[in-house]
Amino acid sequence: MTETEKTGTFVVTHAEDESVVLRDVDSAQVHTLAANDGLETHDVLEATIAPEPPLEVSWTLIDVEDRRRVELVDSDLEPTTHSKELAAEANFGDLEQHERAGTGEIHVFRVPAARVEEAARDVLEDDETIARAARLEAVRVEVRRSVDGEAGVLSVRYLPD
Repeated sequence: MTETEKTGTFVVTHAEDESVVLRDVDSAQVHTLAANDGLETHDVLEATIAPEPPLEVSWTLIDVEDRRRVELVDSDLEPTTHSKELAAEANFGDLEQHERAGTGEIHVFRVPAARVEEAARDVLEDDETIARAARLEAVRVEVRRSVDGEAGVLSVRYLPD
C-alpha cells in the first residue's frame, strides 16, 4: 500500500454509470471514484482506494475485501415493549441506545406524537443511518414507530441479518 492509498469502511452515497461517491464511515471524508464497477447507493465496502494521478482529485478502487448492502426497512411493526419502556423514561428528543439480544443495536427516541412520521422519514433518508449501520456491521436497518397520546416512540434497529 502506498502512502496515498486509504483502507477503510466506505458507504456508497451516490452512484451513476460513470462515477461513485464514497463516504468514509469513520472520518466522514468523501471520495469520488472515477469509474463505477457495479456499485449502488447504500453499498458498504471494506476497501482500499487510491487517488488517480496526475491531479489526484478522483479515486480508484484498488481492492475490495468485503461488499454488503444495507437494507432500509420502514416497518409497520411497533417498537418492542422494552423500547417503549426506555422511551417512557426519556425526555423528548433524547437517544436511548441498547444492545439487541444477540448482536446489533437499537436506538430509541421519544418524540412528540405529531412528529413521529417526520422523524421516521428523517432517519430513513439520512446518510448517517447507513454509515452507522456500516460501523455496527449491520445489513438491515428497521425503523418502527408508535404513538400513545401526545408521545411517540421511534425505534431504529440495526440488525446483522
